[in-house]
Amino acid sequence: MTDRPDALELAQRVRPAMTSLYVAYFRNTERSDLTGPQLSILRRLEVEGPSRISHIATSEGVRMPTASNTINQLEKRGLVHRTRSAEDRRGVLVDLTEQGKHELIRVGKERTQYLANMLDTLDDASLQQLDAATDAIVRLAEVYANPET
Repeated sequence: MTDRPDALELAQRVRPAMTSLYVAYFRNTERSDLTGPQLSILRRLEVEGPSRISHIATSEGVRMPTASNTINQLEKRGLVHRTRSAEDRRGVLVDLTEQGKHELIRVGKERTQYLANMLDTLDDASLQQLDAATDAIVRLAEVYANPET
């Protein structure tokens, strides 16, 4: 029999820290003029390619008007553009522009550096523990961060 940690006890210990880190991370990365939902849509377009607004809304777990408003904001900034679907001329696809791709890279680097600065304050043992937990954290994100799953 293994000594499997109790998920509820672990959650009670980890949740307050995750909440605090989430708030600190986004408070300090707010200097970017892109919101979390805007970045999420840009990232989704980077990964999935051109998509209909209805697909984006479903994938992001938001209603169509919310997705449409966010895409309008991104389009005004030149980060996405709309094109007619080759398969269905009535359909409109949203895709990243070159400027959108560059902005996504820039903001990603900025946020990665901020997180690296946070991690750099840990001692060696704590960094090693976090490194060992990375696969589990990534797996949780893969399973629970996408509303479609």
